[in-house]
Amino acid sequence: TERAPEIEQAEEDFVTGLLDKFVMNVTALNAYLNCPLGFYYKNLIRIPSGKSEATEFGSAIHHALEKLFRKMQDSKTESFPSKEEMVADFNWYIYKHRENFTKEAFDRRMEYGDEVLRNYYDKYINNWNKVVAVERNIRGIVVNGVPVKGKLDKLEFNGKEVNVVDYKSGNIENALPKMKGPDDKDPNGGDYWRQAVFYKILVDNYEQKDWKVISTEFDFIEPDKKGEYRKEKIIINPEDMETVKQQLTTVWHKIQSRDFYTGCGKEDCHWCSFVKNNNLAVALHDLEEEVTD
Repeated sequence: TERAPEIEQAEEDFVTGLLDKFVMNVTALNAYLNCPLGFYYKNLIRIPSGKSEATEFGSAIHHALEKLFRKMQDSKTESFPSKEEMVADFNWYIYKHRENFTKEAFDRRMEYGDEVLRNYYDKYINNWNKVVAVERNIRGIVVNGVPVKGKLDKLEFNGKEVNVVDYKSGNIENALPKMKGPDDKDPNGGDYWRQAVFYKILVDNYEQKDWKVISTEFDFIEPDKKGEYRKEKIIINPEDMETVKQQLTTVWHKIQSRDFYTGCGKEDCHWCSFVKNNNLAVALHDLEEEVTD
């Protein structure tokens, strides 16, 4: 058996104030399904955490690509700026947030980002769809009584049909398992699969626009081991939509009923370990491990 820690419940007025303002996004949904206690700390009371080198590098990549497409849209000829200009936008962001890197890491990430972005630009410059919306915030959506929101990196249009693009930095091999739908090993499905479906639910319910998501595509900015740049597209079927809507509704009701003071109990869970190691638990609950043939 594994043991799930339970912490002391916060004052009701404090929690009610947080929940009154809470709107579900896919990060919160994934966090709760992974560990309710982790959701409580990260997404509800929002404990500050230092930004990692990898996260800041990914943010710099996102910034450079957002600028690339916005400058294309702002130009009279719909021309993309040069790759030197794109790299300069990346460098500006990294330099502005240099306090999150050691000196060695800063130099390494600057050099690596320059190489990765130049090769990425050369790979796709002649194929990019120019009919796009970038960094689109979607709010005010209600699905099955649940308020939801999201920020999408890029939407590519073919008429009213949309391909949602989400940029990913990091090792693609580590990401591939997260793109799998529900199975016996992971009945909830992977985080990236759920993200893809969540984005379709979000956009399809966006009443201000008559858009229809056909697919969600994960665009990997860093090459794989063979030096290839890859995109992984997820086609979403109605069953996927129903599954994630059910997850969304179930998690929302659990959150509203304050069911987030007990952790998942998994050995590798950062938040469960944090609570146990710092003697913050008021109780430990035995979780029976699932036995499979």
